[in-house]
Amino acid sequence: MFSSMELMLIVLVTLLVIGPERLPETLRTLGLWVGRLSRSFTATKVEIEKEIGMDDVRRQLHNESVMAQMKHIEDEVKNAIEPPVMQEPPITPATAEVSGTEAKEVAKKPVSPTQTDSPETAITDGEAEHHSPKTSS
Repeated sequence: MFSSMELMLIVLVTLLVIGPERLPETLRTLGLWVGRLSRSFTATKVEIEKEIGMDDVRRQLHNESVMAQMKHIEDEVKNAIEPPVMQEPPITPATAEVSGTEAKEVAKKPVSPTQTDSPETAITDGEAEHHSPKTSS
């Protein structure tokens, strides 16, 4: 608020105006007035807080923050115990038609006991054919 140089100047001017004999009494009186003013502001603040119910507001805000922290901790514990489950996307009529068509095609294919669905090796007519998985680029 004030620098040390400004405070020294104020003390020097006060000492010259009031004089060294009355300075202690003046400082004591000034201290009493500052104390009374401070207590008056504090009492007014407390009275206003009582009228608007500040205690209830503080208690409610505190309870809400505690509940939010508890919810956050509960979510962390649940995620630590069981990882989030990925849900299947909902089936829309367009995807249902595609799925139904693919199912019909798979059902139409005859499956021989020598064939496998492995992408790496398929056995047809006694010979092993090696297939590499297709990669899209």
